[in-house]
Amino acid sequence: MHEMLSGHEKRCFNMFRMTQNTFRQLCIDLESKHGLLPSYRISILEKVSLFVYILSKGASNRDVQERFQHSGETVSRIFKEVLDAIDGLSSKILKPRDPEFKEIPSQIAYDTRYMPHFKDCIGAIDGTHIDVIISEEDQLRYRGRKGTPTFNVLAACDFDLLFTFVLTGWEGSAHDSRIFLDCISNPSLNFPKPPPGKYYLADKGYPERNSYLTPYHKIRYHPSEFRAANPRGPREVFNRAHSSLRSCIERAFGILKARWKILEKMPKYSTHDQNRIICATFALHNYIRLSKVLDPAFNIMDNDPNFVPPKAISDVHLMQEEAQQMGTNEMTKIRNDITTSLMIAKRQRRGS
Repeated sequence: MHEMLSGHEKRCFNMFRMTQNTFRQLCIDLESKHGLLPSYRISILEKVSLFVYILSKGASNRDVQERFQHSGETVSRIFKEVLDAIDGLSSKILKPRDPEFKEIPSQIAYDTRYMPHFKDCIGAIDGTHIDVIISEEDQLRYRGRKGTPTFNVLAACDFDLLFTFVLTGWEGSAHDSRIFLDCISNPSLNFPKPPPGKYYLADKGYPERNSYLTPYHKIRYHPSEFRAANPRGPREVFNRAHSSLRSCIERAFGILKARWKILEKMPKYSTHDQNRIICATFALHNYIRLSKVLDPAFNIMDNDPNFVPPKAISDVHLMQEEAQQMGTNEMTKIRNDITTSLMIAKRQRRGS
């Protein structure tokens, strides 16, 4: 492991999905702030290496035994110790940096495509399915749209691709609308609700509620739909801007799943631990982003703000007609006001 952290940077990234400096700091923080302790003949460095290797490769216990030369029992014990420490990290790092949402996000404030039109937007919400291992008797209710057992995970993120909320554990057959409505109505989940006048962006598959802005329905929306022709009319202008800004959540999901292969091939753990593992990957995603170290995966996104990884596809289950029936006058007015503002800006650009 010491060779991995003192050799070529690419070797470390390929094995642990983070840079050498970020990995070293993670070891320090888990020991000093979150209770991870070394044990006889097994250092903090090796414990964290083993844990992150499992997450980055989706490695089985047998694979890890061979790689690290420990018994299966020792591998399981170390994994649980580090997972316990990561739980503490998750509670500190999976939340908004500006909990009162006072500041206009810089990605909006300094981009004429969105400012001043979306100045009150604080982030985006969406769901994604993550494959899990479920007992045969429970598999039916956990089957997602592809027929395999999944958790339907709801998340919120800001425009810096940092996750500000994660809710995992819902069965794959659960509709996004059911998860969303439970999330915003259950105080124990501590969802970071927008203050008055602020809002999240949501896909058209979500029910419209105050503080959650969805696009116009039955109108072109996704970027691929505008490749053949530019927006026609005010509603399509709004939808393209909404889709472009909301893509932050799809891009964040894309980086998350590309980095942590365990989300594609989950080894056999208890349902409870699978939930914790998923939260751990979200927490490490934020940790790496906040490290401010140049990271190959995030660099791609930073260099091309319109790039969305191919696998970053939203999972939509709610019928559009059902979502429309839940609309609110307040959000309709906000949508219409933004549309008017976008059209005025468009005419001004043409006239200049």
